[in-house]
Amino acid sequence: MQARAARGNDLSLAKRSFAILGSALLCTIATPALAEDKAEPHSVIEQLGAGLASFFGREIAGNRTASGEKCDPEQLTAAHRTLPFGSLVRVTDALSGKSVVVRINDRGPFVKSRAIDLSKAAARELGIVSRGTAKVLLSLVTRN
Repeated sequence: MQARAARGNDLSLAKRSFAILGSALLCTIATPALAEDKAEPHSVIEQLGAGLASFFGREIAGNRTASGEKCDPEQLTAAHRTLPFGSLVRVTDALSGKSVVVRINDRGPFVKSRAIDLSKAAARELGIVSRGTAKVLLSLVTRN
């Protein structure tokens, strides 16, 4: 009877050990994927400062931008007065901390108080569509 009870305890211990090992294995497998999701694909080259961002929508869709490409409000693009076309800029909403990386493909904005004019898709990513404008932080970035 003692042998049977001891074997039962050993079996119970084995089941618990297996469960713990399985949980640890699952965590080990899942952790790299979570780390990759949070990995930063862009490195900051230069902090450009803060300013007011606005956005453009469907009203100019299909028009040619200053870079010569067609304007598509559903792409992550933006207009800036001086940055070279193709520059990548991380735009961070100062209020929420959300950020998006956009590619400069146009000139503007033409309202002096604004620093950058975002596509509607970029504004949506930042969550500023309902506000119309937002104070943002700008950083010039490069792909890693």
